[in-house]
Amino acid sequence: NLRLAAPSPVGGAPASGATSQGPTAGQGGRDLARTHLPESGPDSLAVAPGHHRTLRMRAPRQGWRPPGGSCGECCCAGLRAAPGPGPGPRSPSTWCGCPGPRLTLGRWEAPRLVSAGWKHRLSCGDYFQLERAQDLAPALVPPQAEGGDASFEALGLEPALVSALDALSFGRPTAVQRRTIPALLRGRHAICAAETGSGKTLAYLLPLLQRLLAGPRPQLRSGQTPSPLSLVLLPSRELAEQVRAVAASLCRSLGLRVREIGGGRGMGNVKRQLCAEPSLDVLLATPGALCKALRKQMVTLEQLSCLVLDEADTLLDPTFVELVEEVLAHAPLTCTPQDLTDLWDVKTQLVVVGATFPGGLSRLLSKFTDIGHFVTLVSQSLHCLLPHIQQKFVRIKGRDKVSELLQLIKVQSPSSGALLVFCNKAPTVNWLSYIFDDHKIKHLRLQGQMPAAVRAGIFSAFQKGEKDILVCTDLASRGLDTSRVELIVNYDFPDTLQDYLHRVGRVGRVGSQKPGSAISYVTHPWDVDLVRKIETAARRRTSLPGMKTSIDEPLPETDSTQTIHGSMQEEPFGYNLWDGLKQY
Repeated sequence: NLRLAAPSPVGGAPASGATSQGPTAGQGGRDLARTHLPESGPDSLAVAPGHHRTLRMRAPRQGWRPPGGSCGECCCAGLRAAPGPGPGPRSPSTWCGCPGPRLTLGRWEAPRLVSAGWKHRLSCGDYFQLERAQDLAPALVPPQAEGGDASFEALGLEPALVSALDALSFGRPTAVQRRTIPALLRGRHAICAAETGSGKTLAYLLPLLQRLLAGPRPQLRSGQTPSPLSLVLLPSRELAEQVRAVAASLCRSLGLRVREIGGGRGMGNVKRQLCAEPSLDVLLATPGALCKALRKQMVTLEQLSCLVLDEADTLLDPTFVELVEEVLAHAPLTCTPQDLTDLWDVKTQLVVVGATFPGGLSRLLSKFTDIGHFVTLVSQSLHCLLPHIQQKFVRIKGRDKVSELLQLIKVQSPSSGALLVFCNKAPTVNWLSYIFDDHKIKHLRLQGQMPAAVRAGIFSAFQKGEKDILVCTDLASRGLDTSRVELIVNYDFPDTLQDYLHRVGRVGRVGSQKPGSAISYVTHPWDVDLVRKIETAARRRTSLPGMKTSIDEPLPETDSTQTIHGSMQEEPFGYNLWDGLKQY
């Protein structure tokens, strides 16, 4: 459901009041409209308590008409803005002769969009905004709503692991962790699909560590080829460093050894890292560095008991997919959960984790294991717009983006939290960084073309609060913990809806003090096409279109998988994520 509130300047709060104000003389229709919605009566919108969306918009110019002949100034465009002067709410029938507001849409009926006319050159300067529908992230649903004992002990974790979590001030598990940890402890190959910032890292790390504590740990002599017992494959060095820090803090009290290798530092550094601990318990690696080490026989995966592919959509894109296939070919993957209990023939449990998934995933995995033994753990909010994040879309000319961004930074108070500025290409990051330098704005920049020596430590410095502004590419949009960030600015609108979800997911994460907000600058016609899809999903309260990316071919049915009821569902691997989203 959509409820309108009065627009305000960038980053401001909705205005209150029961008046409707249109453009006055000499303003040319550029005033902001303020509309009061009655609490009851024929003109009110039915809103479920605590689950409404608020749409804020800028009043369209006088004389502008969206496609289809509607007036664009009232309910027929999905708006409640009165164009005429004078205070007080108006009946929709007096605005333009339209039949009035409609509370439902047919299955094939296209909603009226604010962005319908955004490809017109006169639309620059208009905006609309999706207000927060709730304060808590979907992953932080109160445990009482699901019933039962929602604690780490109840999930089946060992007391030693629970004590380590208590020492790090991890309170209760998130919804993703409550569903994923028991499934992984049963030893099945699994796909965990959940929204960004929901706690997926701990969801796969805790079962991995418990298996290491319960199983045998062979000791390798000096000079033997290092053989890790578990491996986490990640797409970037920054993400590998972050997960290593989390794993090391947990393993410190458990007596487990953790190492991390990444590219750009030379194979000599990789060899030193591996030889320092031949009997590795947990190895975190990027695909390029690990494949080079495998080819040079610096490491072997013969003793591997668990393999995790984190941020699967990035790992399985054309940049990494051949390297990932090479790693999978070296791992002795299990065929059944019973293989994990054989101490004389070590087999590997495979876990694939991500917020979005690429097409053809089943074809890739079927090359190395029986996909009929996979289970799919699906979050209810997967591929949906995050309801606790305020999202604003501004139609703007490309030449005006710099001045708009500089003004936005100037009005930000020192206590307003950190700021992430996303660009699509590395040259844009460098150019924007030079402009910030000219304006004496303290910031950091991060992009994939930077040398490894320059790139090292940039994101960790941003996490520690040394600088409050980070200009970056999508390198920083995958998996990185940005709990101190309160504002996202898409200086360049992302190329895909998947990238948009990942970028916006940098705010409002588990552990964030405030839900945060996002502002997107919409410049090109292809940007408008994506914005229309986002606005349509918001009005229909559905997931974003074109993202049924899990399973794209029929698979053999299996009855060996139970169903978990709640905010995530466990299904056989042949289960289609898109159908599950429509059902649940």
